[in-house]
Amino acid sequence: MNLKSAVFPGSFDPLTLGHIDIVKRSLQLFDKVIIAIGMNPEKKYMFSLKKRKEFITSIFKNEKKILIKDYAGLTVNFCKEQKSKYIIRGLRNYTDFQYEKDIALTNNKLNTKIETVFFLTSQNHMMISSSIVKDIIKNRGDLKPFLHHNTISAIE
Repeated sequence: MNLKSAVFPGSFDPLTLGHIDIVKRSLQLFDKVIIAIGMNPEKKYMFSLKKRKEFITSIFKNEKKILIKDYAGLTVNFCKEQKSKYIIRGLRNYTDFQYEKDIALTNNKLNTKIETVFFLTSQNHMMISSSIVKDIIKNRGDLKPFLHHNTISAIE
């Protein structure tokens, strides 16, 4: 049997309710979803790779269709290694669309066998971004509207 898998790449620093919504909806289309935590040495993260993996694992520990992996380098190369032909991306607004469209076109130039599948973010999660959430964490704001309760507990 040939499983249809997709890679959902991101820094997930931290994984937000918007990300979780995209993952859950993508499970309706794919047999397996790989949450791929990208590692970029040029980027400064609030949470270590280990912590980000722990947050994600605690949320999806009972979901057999989800794998959590980390990677460095090009996403299309990671997809090829994982034998996945699909990349999942979420779109909150026009700015996201412009940015993600260019990346999708570039990825397709690098590997024509890999397609990007876009999910519009659910309306109640459109304003959530990891950058905004990090600012709320730093300033000790209410995280309930933005993060899963497991993540909030781990942070506190």
